[in-house]
Amino acid sequence: MEIDTLEKKTLSENFWNDRNKAQIFMKTLSSKKDEYNKWKDIVSKSENLVEFSKLIKSENDSSLNNTAYEEYADLLSNVKSLEFELQLNGEFDVRSAIVTITQGAGGVDAQDWAEMLLRMYIRWAEKKNFTVETLDFSPGDEAGIKTAVIKINGRYSYGYLRSEKGVHRLVRLSPYDTDHKRHTSFASVEILPEPDEAEEIKVNTDEIKIDVFRASGNGGQSVQKNSTAVRITHIPTGIVVSVQNERSQAQNKEIAMKILTAKLTDLEIKKISDKQAKLKGEHISAEFGRQVRSYIQHPYQMVKDHRTNYQTNKTNEILDGEIDSLLKSYLTNQIENHSNSILD
Repeated sequence: MEIDTLEKKTLSENFWNDRNKAQIFMKTLSSKKDEYNKWKDIVSKSENLVEFSKLIKSENDSSLNNTAYEEYADLLSNVKSLEFELQLNGEFDVRSAIVTITQGAGGVDAQDWAEMLLRMYIRWAEKKNFTVETLDFSPGDEAGIKTAVIKINGRYSYGYLRSEKGVHRLVRLSPYDTDHKRHTSFASVEILPEPDEAEEIKVNTDEIKIDVFRASGNGGQSVQKNSTAVRITHIPTGIVVSVQNERSQAQNKEIAMKILTAKLTDLEIKKISDKQAKLKGEHISAEFGRQVRSYIQHPYQMVKDHRTNYQTNKTNEILDGEIDSLLKSYLTNQIENHSNSILD
């Protein structure tokens, strides 16, 4: 078995001579073990369910039918989830995700909309039993948020969420309009793979500019008197990262460097993707600033993904974190398009 072969390599006398290479190897081994154990558990549960079904039949006890059906439904759901994860085979798909949500046009409504999206992704993570860390948070002037950066720790969270990148539009009757008129609000979402400290992408200190400033707030005790907020500019690319969530300047700098590294990793992913697309002769469209999805709450209920044309009227469920159908429709669409391009 492949796992046994890999484990034997870790026992080599020189295995830890190159610590970075060894760490990457151990992560790969751990990932394969997790994958194996999940399928092993599926097999075990399947065998138990078969035996349970035989028992029901032999005892002629129909009162246990509901229990058997519930176990079958749960097993089927797990199998479908694992089958979907098999499609997440990109180099970074298995990693945790860094999610940045920023208000767009629409004033207070847009800030409220940004917070609704933040809640949607947190609820999705909770349903997946993933953990969430807040890396940066800037509250809105009256309600909602101006921007927020969270890290969703979970296997394949980046693979699942990478389709969320882009502009999200909300149409609803505004709770902040005294005339209760219909408003359209926008928010942008950025999805980055968590950087791996053991990888070769390193930020050259000569290529960055670090500024410190006072953290903004709503007044009173929430405003820092000291310059704890940090802004890092990566000079070669022009990428700027600002973090002010923590009270310590050192903590904010550490988080900002992590986000910058993630952005540089994402930039490398784009370069590789664009190069491959050019070699295949595919048309390349700019993804930044592109409207990817609309959420309609008035005059009817609908969520529509503009890239796949998938739509549903379960707006409330989607905003409560039930977004797997949207994520899967996008990935399935990408796979089908890729297959068609190969056949052509």
